[in-house]
Amino acid sequence: MHHVPDHAFDETRNPWQVVRTEIKYNNPWISVREDQVINPAGGPGIYGVVSMKNKALGIVPVDADGNTWLVGQYRYPLNEYSWEIPMGGGLVEHDILESAQRELREETGMTARRWTNIARLHTSNSVTDEEGFVFLAEELEHGDVEPEETEELRLWKLPLAEAVQMAMDNRITDAISVIGLLKAERTLQARKQNT
Repeated sequence: MHHVPDHAFDETRNPWQVVRTEIKYNNPWISVREDQVINPAGGPGIYGVVSMKNKALGIVPVDADGNTWLVGQYRYPLNEYSWEIPMGGGLVEHDILESAQRELREETGMTARRWTNIARLHTSNSVTDEEGFVFLAEELEHGDVEPEETEELRLWKLPLAEAVQMAMDNRITDAISVIGLLKAERTLQARKQNT
């Protein structure tokens, strides 16, 4: 069954009422608050929200031959090794492009002359307000890697098409990486068709 959105519906109206809010946990990266709420049905309830102090930033670097670079690291919350696009955080008040340029340089040693913002996304919008952005980085130049001390990173150069296939096969499961790779491929294809 195909439903057309009801255009008379007010999408800006918040059906939740906050009765009380309390910060339960706070560190330099995240805070967790618990709100006492009246839910959309009119009943009382609680809502826990993880607030991020950084924007999530992903970069898909693509060279003239159609190669990209993935970063491999062990992800503590998952107890799993993860291949991802170069990623990091930029303080909410900082310019996202400058933060993305810094992350690419730190994780891969690369700088790029051409930057395209290809995605705005929310990583897990039922529990966190985290907002992410992905950039396509092109016209690359290589330099030295500057990883943070908490990061044990491996770098893998491979064709963008192969990285996209890894996302399709669930060998890449990080949400920002999957979205970034698919949108990068689509962006490059659309650009080719328009020239």
